Amino acid sequence: MSPADLRNQDFRKILLIKLSAVGDVVHTIPVLNKLRRRYPAAQLDWLVTPPIAELLRHHPGITNVIEFEREAWSTPWRLTPFAAYARLAAKLRAAAYDLVIDMHGQFRTAALTLATGAPARIGFDRPRARVWDASPRKFPEQARKHAWQGAREGSWLAYTHHIAVPTLDLHAVDRYLNVGSILGLDKDPADFSFPIPQAANSSVDTLLRQHGIDRADVVAIAPGTIWETKHWGNDKFAEVARHFLSKGCAVVLIGSQRERIACEEVADLAAGAVDLAGMTTLSELAALIHRSTISITNDSGPMHLAVALNRPVVSIFGPTDPLWIGPYRRPNAVLHADLQCSPCYLRRLKHCNYGHACMDSVSPLAVIERAESVLNASEDRRANAPVT
Repeated sequence: MSPADLRNQDFRKILLIKLSAVGDVVHTIPVLNKLRRRYPAAQLDWLVTPPIAELLRHHPGITNVIEFEREAWSTPWRLTPFAAYARLAAKLRAAAYDLVIDMHGQFRTAALTLATGAPARIGFDRPRARVWDASPRKFPEQARKHAWQGAREGSWLAYTHHIAVPTLDLHAVDRYLNVGSILGLDKDPADFSFPIPQAANSSVDTLLRQHGIDRADVVAIAPGTIWETKHWGNDKFAEVARHFLSKGCAVVLIGSQRERIACEEVADLAAGAVDLAGMTTLSELAALIHRSTISITNDSGPMHLAVALNRPVVSIFGPTDPLWIGPYRRPNAVLHADLQCSPCYLRRLKHCNYGHACMDSVSPLAVIERAESVLNASEDRRANAPVT
């Protein structure tokens, strides 16, 4: 199918693949919304991991949320992952998709893309060395080794059409939206809109009421992160928490079940902070962030949820590049030490030869000052907003 035919084709059954993590899925929502506007009558399904399926299941633009059991792939020496793959592949093939868009770009998603038998299969182009030359910036050698620079693990071989990657100096959201030129999607600004179910809002209201903070200005702090190198420091988050507590704000610590240890440590150091880690679904987390006055985060899923929900946020960056995956179109929301070793995209502290300087160089005072500045700017915008 030629590029021109692809733009003019009225696809009836579409599968969008983006498995995880929360931030990556949030970055893909603008693609979903454009696809729905372009193909209003199409069956539009999304393949995603179960923890994130709960967030997407309420979106009116999605016909079916199909769950990819990621855990089944963690034991490759057993038959379980092969059986799970065979069942899922058969299910996807039976759906008879005519268009598959793989935004994940790994071997497992490429294999499923190919298994659908769809005549049109779109994914990112392969990594090419010239993408680094297209940027005027200089990158550490570690970034060249570990950063995303195209479809991985040979996945590009499964696609009939490729999303070009001419440069890496592009935010992930805009990179994903480059699929629009292939399909003839609209060129409107990124639309992150997704619904928060009323049940999630009610649960959050109840949770805040139980802790006696339902009438307070809520500051959400997310100290957890999967990568060790993205973690700013529990003592530093605690200092920020104490600042806002001293101002009469309610401070809630948010995160998943596996981030409870970090939140517990911050709560121990900031008396009065309410630890809600592991106590909310993803939809309830979105409702809580939407309810909050501001969120203070590492480079993590809550940061991207705050942006998608158009809420104030301040984030600390170190091993990753805020230009690529920072708060979308909000450079003032980022604190980032300008060091030659950053971004390195190393995940483990034991591999860092610089004492985690990129994160340690950012002081609690700098974060507090930036948060206050962001809040003041947000209040000014509200005060000057036209009355409707």
